[in-house]
Amino acid sequence: MENTQKFVIQKHTKKGLVHWDLMFEAGPVLQTYRLDLPPEKLSPQANTAIKIFDHPLKFLTYQGSVNKGLGSVEIADSGTYTSLTANSKQQELLLQGKILKGKFRLTLIEKNKWEFKKI
Repeated sequence: MENTQKFVIQKHTKKGLVHWDLMFEAGPVLQTYRLDLPPEKLSPQANTAIKIFDHPLKFLTYQGSVNKGLGSVEIADSGTYTSLTANSKQQELLLQGKILKGKFRLTLIEKNKWEFKKI
């Protein structure tokens, strides 16, 4: 079992459109997945998670303007996670957030498309 690390979910608003970025601390960066559902709707159902570019660690606590003022982010959930199992196609994680609590699984569907759900 790996060390406990931090995670955050940011609500990202840009030009009236909203998505959520799920970010996991991984060394010097945050591995980031784009979600279409807010954290409070993740527990009962699976959600598509699109792997996007890694973000700087400052986004663990950052809230405010992004994309040269075209968008903004606010923290929707945060906490710690422990990686229970991991390989190139699947990860099981124990999340201890304010909203997301318990075991979750990221499963690779195709290229950068993953399924994220509570198990």
